[in-house]
Amino acid sequence: MNFQTLGIPNRIKKVVLTPPRILAFSFIVLITVGTLLLKLPIATTGEITWLTALFTATSASTITGLVVVDTGSVYTLFGQIIILSLIQAGGVGIMTFAVLIVQMLSKRIGIRFMLLIQQALNQSSYGGIIRLVKVLLIFALVSESIGTLILMSMWVPDMGWKQGTYASIFYSISGFNSAGFSIWSEGLIGHNSNPVVLTVISTLFVLSGLGFTVILDLYYSRKFKELSLHSKLMIIGTGVINIVALFVIFALEFNNVKTIGLMPLSDKLFNSYFQAVTPRSAGLNSLDVNSMEDASIFFTIILMFIGAGSTSTGGGIKLTTFIALLLSVATFLRGKSEAVILGRTISDSTIIRAFAITVILLGILFTTVFIMMISEDASFIEILFEAVSAISTCGLSMGITGELSVIGQIVIILLMYFGKLGPLTLLFILAKPSLRRKVRYPYGEIITG
Repeated sequence: MNFQTLGIPNRIKKVVLTPPRILAFSFIVLITVGTLLLKLPIATTGEITWLTALFTATSASTITGLVVVDTGSVYTLFGQIIILSLIQAGGVGIMTFAVLIVQMLSKRIGIRFMLLIQQALNQSSYGGIIRLVKVLLIFALVSESIGTLILMSMWVPDMGWKQGTYASIFYSISGFNSAGFSIWSEGLIGHNSNPVVLTVISTLFVLSGLGFTVILDLYYSRKFKELSLHSKLMIIGTGVINIVALFVIFALEFNNVKTIGLMPLSDKLFNSYFQAVTPRSAGLNSLDVNSMEDASIFFTIILMFIGAGSTSTGGGIKLTTFIALLLSVATFLRGKSEAVILGRTISDSTIIRAFAITVILLGILFTTVFIMMISEDASFIEILFEAVSAISTCGLSMGITGELSVIGQIVIILLMYFGKLGPLTLLFILAKPSLRRKVRYPYGEIITG
């Protein structure tokens, strides 16, 4: 067909389905299916709107955890199982399940499909991706199973076999996938005096937050020095940021009687640790966020923005991106030309990518926060907290999610979706591909600062 005879430019006659676009479309399909299932009468205890179903499906598929209605009371067992299925698919990944199905059917995986998996798992190359997917699935299944068994030992004696087992399965899946969904309206506040519960759930999302490439590297490397630079930075960085966050929250909340002020010292430490690590995309809370000190809330926003590791179930700009930014600043202040860490030089392209990710994320945040400040009846800090939580797929909230207007809910839905895809994927979807130019222009200087 000649598109020009119909008055249609040739440039729009063909849409190139690149891996980023297919990945974005896959999540749209997952969210759509989830919305339709959650709108079924069997999924809820009462009537919910299409927007509420869409919001919940998006939150589950993007493993965020923000909700406009109480999950435990509004959704039936069928509805909660749908939510868990969306969490598992969005957390472990659509592409990993696709690879598993293809492997079971003994089909050959082509280069195009490998590129798609590469995009979904945020890999620089597609070599060894099948091995990564297999380890990922096994690791997820084993971790969730162990978590379930330990939680059952705590909850079955108190709740009975049926309720205790179900709660254990739900929180193991929600915890490992950093989803932030809870079947109890108060989250884990009712269990914040149980160190085993807090330790198990926090361990699940800390492990998955390292990133599955790190897990694979640890599996095949026998010594720390044999690990890749990325794995070393993630392990060291995770340890450092968790310890720093623990002491910051502990110090800020020590005398706050609304949070940990009246707790024994051991409970203060356990809850400070849990509340320090959960903002990096887990979303489950053992303390009332609204009752925390203003400084703690602002610090939590920073932690949510940083997020977890690449190829993990977490969001944010990613910890290694944050490290790359710090390295570039340190390199500039020291008057050096190259960023070096652990005996390795960080490439300029990596530094540029880190800045691009951060600027894109900040641009989206500034725009959406501005819109919500017009549409919502809430304070600036509440809106900022909600927006950062959504785009970092964290799920923590200061309690305004259920009070959001239609515009506010749509904005948060888009933020959760954008946050799950990642800023670079969005850029690749929107950007027009161009061939590498052979002509290079002379350097020019501009005044900055």
